[in-house]
Amino acid sequence: MGTSSIQVLVVEDYEPFRRFLISTLRNRWERLNIHEVSDGLEAVREAQRLQPDLILLDIRLPTLNGIEAARRIHELSPISKIVFVTQESSPDVVQEALGLGALGYVVKTDAGRELIAAVEAVREGRLFVSAGVAG
Repeated sequence: MGTSSIQVLVVEDYEPFRRFLISTLRNRWERLNIHEVSDGLEAVREAQRLQPDLILLDIRLPTLNGIEAARRIHELSPISKIVFVTQESSPDVVQEALGLGALGYVVKTDAGRELIAAVEAVREGRLFVSAGVAG
């Protein structure tokens, strides 16, 4: 990810999975400044405040779902690259998520194999869609 520190916002309400995401990122890259929140409204506020380089975003979140959070984040922090990491594998949901400007979509069951590849692709401006997406 380069030599300068990368700002990352991890948005996941299930704490053990949030820890997994953070650990996976830290095991691959040293220079990360990781912030974490557990609901969609917090995600919007933190994205506006931090202007992170990368956001890992779940869809099923309390207060504000990830789709609506991404819509708002895209307006408030257009530099942020979004990777959805979620259980949702429906092609319609994936299409909606990518239509909001997200560059990555990883199904949680594939995150152990695909998260690093997804982050690398998105950081390079390439689209990444999980093999676990239905259809």
